[in-house]
Amino acid sequence: MTTRYLLTDVAPLGGTPVDVLLADGVIAATGPDARAQAGDDATVIDGAGLVLLPGLVDLHTHLREPGREDAETVRTGTRAAAAGGFTAVHAMANTTPTQDTAGVVEQVWRLGRDAGWVDVRPVGAVTVGLEGERLAELGAMAQSEAAVRVFSDDGKCVHDPVLMRRALEYVKAFDGVVAQHAQEPRLTEGAQMHEGVVSAELGLTGWPAVAEEAVIARDVLLAEHVGSRLHVCHLSTAGSVEIIRWAKSRGIDVTAEVTPHHLVLTDDLARGYDPLFKVNPPLRTAADVEAVRAGLADGTIDIVATDHAPHTREDKDCEWAAAAFGMTGLETALSVVQETMVDTGRMTWADVARVLSSAPARIGRVDDHGRPVAVGEPANLVLVDPAARRVVDPREQATKSVNSPFRGRELPGRVVATFLRGRATVLDGVPCDDDAAVSR
Repeated sequence: MTTRYLLTDVAPLGGTPVDVLLADGVIAATGPDARAQAGDDATVIDGAGLVLLPGLVDLHTHLREPGREDAETVRTGTRAAAAGGFTAVHAMANTTPTQDTAGVVEQVWRLGRDAGWVDVRPVGAVTVGLEGERLAELGAMAQSEAAVRVFSDDGKCVHDPVLMRRALEYVKAFDGVVAQHAQEPRLTEGAQMHEGVVSAELGLTGWPAVAEEAVIARDVLLAEHVGSRLHVCHLSTAGSVEIIRWAKSRGIDVTAEVTPHHLVLTDDLARGYDPLFKVNPPLRTAADVEAVRAGLADGTIDIVATDHAPHTREDKDCEWAAAAFGMTGLETALSVVQETMVDTGRMTWADVARVLSSAPARIGRVDDHGRPVAVGEPANLVLVDPAARRVVDPREQATKSVNSPFRGRELPGRVVATFLRGRATVLDGVPCDDDAAVSR
């Protein structure tokens, strides 16, 4: 199995092209030293025109296993992650059984380790069964082999302020973070899409922006009171951006994420009643899209997280009201960020490395990912061709599900190679499914 790669003329973070040698799981040399130390056994990859980034880290992935292996498994989901340039993902807790005990998070962690595509860090549930009634075994999950540091009831909101306060207090003991799904349930009962002009025209129950914003406002104040870390999942409204901006101006320890689909898609897409565009939180207005782009560009929003939510055909290929909420996103995230932020001049490739790698690794306390592209650092890397164009075909993706909102859309950029501790998991844009593929 080839474990030495010489990447020639690659551009780290989009900067000056240089040669980079990967050996023994680390970046062994750069510049002239890379060629000198490569030896005859190194596989040479022509990186002319390619951008080298630290491997992407997703703080918000649904792998569905255990319980819904018909939609996704740890193996298929992490294979999709590698294809999208990721080297680490955080697996959300809304599985069956719920990831609310040390035993279940360790099971998911081992499945990820055995699959070998990316490092899997399980997210622990905040409350037992995601029911919002009593705290889960937060300490036991933190001390388990999975070393959980992110806790979330994602899919549901921790709506009880007393429980939320207790969770924020509890995780301080082991430097954990509570990742809140900001959705006031009483304001969104029966909601099908964003509340606004389009929902009124279509006659669908609206999902008001204030249902998200009210919870965020409450929780940043709780985090300030407790002195704990808070992370806001899939922020989607202009008002939410302003609340996070205000909280950070006060020095509150809060971070926030935006999904790729909220960077580009709007509620107008619901006009065709295509369930591919049904998601939680819902697609918002063009003004909200502009606000989250601006918030990402100026650092108010810390990271991009996919909220990769695979579903079976039966759960999505049906009438709008009956369809499940959610979209796949691991294999298109980098392209969407390039289209909306890099190609528009709002961000550089160094900024992309921050919002898709180093910042999520820092928030999730994944110490060996999101590292600088420098000698001696772990060779968790992704090689990207920014000049490539592709039309998204979900049938050709590695994920088990086909509910991509970008189906048929042309997107820029292509992942050429992904390396996990110096081992190629993707080469020539294709996942390495066996030893022969890894060695080619």
